[in-house]
Amino acid sequence: MSVVVVTDSSCCLDPKMAERYDIRIVPLHVISDGRDYREGIDELPEDLSGATTSGPSPAELLEVYTRAFDDSDGDGVVAVHLSRLLSGTWEAAKNAADSFGDRVRLIDSQNTAMGLGFAALEAARAAESGADLDDVYSRAVEVAASGRTLLVVDRLDHLRRGGRIGTATALLGTALAMKPVLHLVDGKLVLREKTRTMTKAMAKLVDGVVAEAGRTPLLAVHHRGAPERAQLLVEQLAERIPDAAELLTCEIDGVLGAHVGPGAIGIVVARR
Repeated sequence: MSVVVVTDSSCCLDPKMAERYDIRIVPLHVISDGRDYREGIDELPEDLSGATTSGPSPAELLEVYTRAFDDSDGDGVVAVHLSRLLSGTWEAAKNAADSFGDRVRLIDSQNTAMGLGFAALEAARAAESGADLDDVYSRAVEVAASGRTLLVVDRLDHLRRGGRIGTATALLGTALAMKPVLHLVDGKLVLREKTRTMTKAMAKLVDGVVAEAGRTPLLAVHHRGAPERAQLLVEQLAERIPDAAELLTCEIDGVLGAHVGPGAIGIVVARR
């Protein structure tokens, strides 16, 4: 067999792509109207405006790690998860991985969405090519470290309620009627710059990604119920970064959708 890669459902990986590279995805949870839904497994309500979210339990992670380790025939597991500053998944993962020693390697991607997904994907491609545990782990670390995520949301109150941004930033977008461009820094979502309109904010997203891209980058455009905005960004990125190794479009669902709200748009860039 070969090293098996595990991640969580915040990665936004297309299920067919995950299946193609045998990436195991642990579901995060959405709690809506008193019911617990597993992202990627259960059908979620369309309206998640009042939903809360939670990470997988240590028992859930242990079950996935155990199966992955067995399927690797002892070659080992690389588990790359969303930022520990955004979720309790990391602590649960440490508890679950303790019994495996160094045969289950954990990585805090300090990211989410395809900032996490690209790290898992490139690690799985390395594993498929025959790389050993050390090399697969190093590949995931390198791609995760290169990931940059930029985001604009229609309303900041979803992020504020979930504790993902501070009250001051939330007020900036509501009381002052601005569209702040946010980004992840060291695993935490913070203000990048201020804009007045969604059009200007989207232009800043593209400019920011172009500045970070380097050669043959990995790109993903994310949206929450805003396919027209996403298509516009895809067209602009294709024109300005024609040598991109990948340019994916991924709709935000479930856990991330509950936090960013309808109309959110974002871009992830990483380096292969």
